[in-house]
Amino acid sequence: MAQVNPYFNFNGNCREAMNFYKDCIGGELKIMSVSDTPMAEQMPDMKDNVMHSQLEKNGSIILMASDMMRGKPNDGNTVSIMINCESEEEINNVYKKLSEGGEILDELKLQFWGDIFG
Repeated sequence: MAQVNPYFNFNGNCREAMNFYKDCIGGELKIMSVSDTPMAEQMPDMKDNVMHSQLEKNGSIILMASDMMRGKPNDGNTVSIMINCESEEEINNVYKKLSEGGEILDELKLQFWGDIFG
């Protein structure tokens, strides 16, 4: 069964924001910087930005965030949902249904971090 989590997009202050949430909520914070990824060479000016972060508590992911935005932040584009599926079949079915009548920003495919994303 898919797990749904909020995913916040920040404009360069993701690390600070996620540490604030960790201080308030508790849990374990995991952060991957752009410099930790194969994309570092393509984005040298963003090497210190957060590619992905997640706050986990009691064995569950409760919040995820990134500095990786398409365009400038404005009302309505700073929060999305992340749907974590248990199988490739499940993600393909969910993606197909959500794509119908929707705008595809990323094609569903295997990513460098080892998961299917789209």
